[in-house]
Amino acid sequence: MTAKLVEVKKNMELAALEENDHLAWCRHRVEELGSHTSYLDPFFYLGSFTIGSIAGLIGDKWSLGFVAETEQQVVRHLEEHLSKLPATDAQSKAILETMREDEHQHAVNALAAGGAELPQAIQKWMRLTSKLMTHTTYYI
Repeated sequence: MTAKLVEVKKNMELAALEENDHLAWCRHRVEELGSHTSYLDPFFYLGSFTIGSIAGLIGDKWSLGFVAETEQQVVRHLEEHLSKLPATDAQSKAILETMREDEHQHAVNALAAGGAELPQAIQKWMRLTSKLMTHTTYYI
């Protein structure tokens, strides 16, 4: 939405389509397992949209850097989930592995398109925020 360069906009739109696929896969799998997604999802989506929009308004270089850092953190989060899955849950494993590969590629693409590495303080803030969100979802 805020990308200035046409190529960046095109790549972000493709990544967004893949992210929507990830959400659909996860929602479907969670329902198959007899559970539900977090009741906080609307707030997380709104917060992510807001933060991403602010990063985008600052400029493509920083927006892409934000995307790259976010995706790198998501990859680590998915690896943590993969390590905790029961060996018998091949379906969830396949979904998470595909998502991990996609997220890694999104990070690579964002950096290759000119994304800047974010300052350590922002990376740390993002990690703390992510931990707060993930821990909160286990209880709500």
